[in-house]
Amino acid sequence: MVHASSAPALQSIPQVLQWLDTLAQAQEVRSTGTWPLVAVMEHMAQSVEMSLDGFPQPKSALFQSTVGAAAFAVFQWRGRMNHGLAEPIPGAPALAMQGDWKPAAQRLRATLLRFDAHTGALQPHFAYGALSKSAFAQAHVLHIANHQEEILIR
Repeated sequence: MVHASSAPALQSIPQVLQWLDTLAQAQEVRSTGTWPLVAVMEHMAQSVEMSLDGFPQPKSALFQSTVGAAAFAVFQWRGRMNHGLAEPIPGAPALAMQGDWKPAAQRLRATLLRFDAHTGALQPHFAYGALSKSAFAQAHVLHIANHQEEILIR
């Protein structure tokens, strides 16, 4: 088994897509965290989808412009995100806690491609507030890389 945290950190959407290809070809893939792999994949897909379609329960504007903005600035500076890996997006639909992870991974792939092709306005992040497309892309990649730490591949 290869622990994903020993792999180079993801740094771009194309790298995330390559990583998803690696998972699809692996003999065995599993989550070592609280959530099963299907839930992790759905959660990551939800995050990208909501940057396009809107987050259901945003934090206050004051929170976004202070605590949220500061947290994201630290993540950007470090080039690494550290968040509760079993914390759902506030107000997001319930995650599947059993089942095949591959359709959820395909959903993540499709929504990343949709995000990459998107040229219109993006929705404010529930915690970080309004982000440029490049900052949102970085947030998505850092988020996925953080979850990657709990995924084993064989």
